[in-house]
Amino acid sequence: MPHSVNLLLGRLAPATFARLAPYLSVVDLNATEVLAEPHQQLQRVYFPHSGIISCVVELADGCEIETAMIGCDGVFGASQALDHKMMLNRVTVQMSGKASIIGSDRLRALAGELPDFKAMLMKYEQFFLSQVQQTAACNAVHDIEARTCKWLSRMYDLAGPDLPLTQEFFAGMMGVRRTSVTTVAGALQSAGLISYSRGRLHIVDISQLRTRACECDEVVRSHYRRVFRVAEASEMNKS
Repeated sequence: MPHSVNLLLGRLAPATFARLAPYLSVVDLNATEVLAEPHQQLQRVYFPHSGIISCVVELADGCEIETAMIGCDGVFGASQALDHKMMLNRVTVQMSGKASIIGSDRLRALAGELPDFKAMLMKYEQFFLSQVQQTAACNAVHDIEARTCKWLSRMYDLAGPDLPLTQEFFAGMMGVRRTSVTTVAGALQSAGLISYSRGRLHIVDISQLRTRACECDEVVRSHYRRVFRVAEASEMNKS
């Protein structure tokens, strides 16, 4: 699988990518795998090809709530590598896939030599922070159905219509009761927007699902388009 499957790597100028490519290798991302723990220095930076990486906040009662997703449109660990930062929260693989990886020290050195590469990484960090902020506002004010539709829309953008997804996991990531997720999933299935069986969820009608999502769905996708100057019908809007 070519490294350019990752949309950030695929956006690099050929000469820049040629400098970077010898230091990239491809690894599997396995569901539930922990990529980083709080207060840990990262040794590797991940550019996902497929699958989804979740940034989560752990609470005292053991619950974990997702604050952001990273998929084929992004990178995990670049900002920490550039500034020698430690992780503040746990990062896990939510959905299996593959990723290109590079050592943190090597990425930092190359970013110092390649201004366009560093600029791209900083643009993604800008988008990532906007996603985290939007999630915080969304969790505070929007109802569960709207949040569920927004979450599924983001999953669709990163992983397509077929998602291995248990209701327990779904509820945990959103920070709600499983019964609430069961009720919402049942309503969406009755409306013909999704189908769900034995831990597999299929998005049947993404357009209608997005009409039920809160404003945060379009806000996050529009942030990405503006930061990277991509068109409305581009990779972040696969509908």
